[in-house]
Amino acid sequence: MSEASSPAAQFARDGFVYIPQLLSPAEMDELSANLERVVREVVPTLSKAEAMFEDYSDPTSLKQIAHLDAHDPYFADLMRNPRIVAIAEELLQDRVVAQNIGYFRKPPGRGKPTPAHQDGYYFCLLPNEALTIWIAFDDVDEENGALYYVAGSHLKGVQPHGASHVLGFSQGLTGDKSSELGQEVLCRVRRGDCLIHHSLTIHAAGGNMSSRERRAIGLVFYASRAKVDPELKRQYKESLSRQQQQLGVA
Repeated sequence: MSEASSPAAQFARDGFVYIPQLLSPAEMDELSANLERVVREVVPTLSKAEAMFEDYSDPTSLKQIAHLDAHDPYFADLMRNPRIVAIAEELLQDRVVAQNIGYFRKPPGRGKPTPAHQDGYYFCLLPNEALTIWIAFDDVDEENGALYYVAGSHLKGVQPHGASHVLGFSQGLTGDKSSELGQEVLCRVRRGDCLIHHSLTIHAAGGNMSSRERRAIGLVFYASRAKVDPELKRQYKESLSRQQQQLGVA
């Protein structure tokens, strides 16, 4: 592989990189079994802000779990997986600080779209150097909620965001400026594939009106050189709290 096409070069240029079959079928089977155990045994004990549903009266409509690693030792160990940590360090060109694992599901037939946003707006970092390693549990395409990235948008800084009122994604880009910041790229993936994006890469996802599942986990790592800005974090938490109250999950 030439330097120009290396994952690190692609990540630096585009703000995201695709790694096919990061996890083998056997590793995905183990991961899926542990996720199913958490959904069955742990989710019923969590608050509405920790385990989010499209419809809280319907347990089959689970859409998101925050901080899987804080709720279960298997996922805490996954954050320390040497192979995963090495990838994060290679792409960020720094030692990394593991943050959390989120579970993202778009239930068949009713999974809502994810608004265009930058994770870095939530992270409130200076410098804003972090990434998310997104691992698919299912084949994902346009019909069941594929991710879209705006290539090169991570080089344009933090863009204006506003309240989205979407549970689990409280902030979204204001206006429709994505086309001005880079080319939109649809990313179809298969089970076990991985997408990794920079904290400032604009991305979104479609809804899931299909009959198929759309499940993934996202592992977040900060570069060690990145530090949380207390004032930015305070402002973000205030907006998040207001929206959670309005949505009845506070």
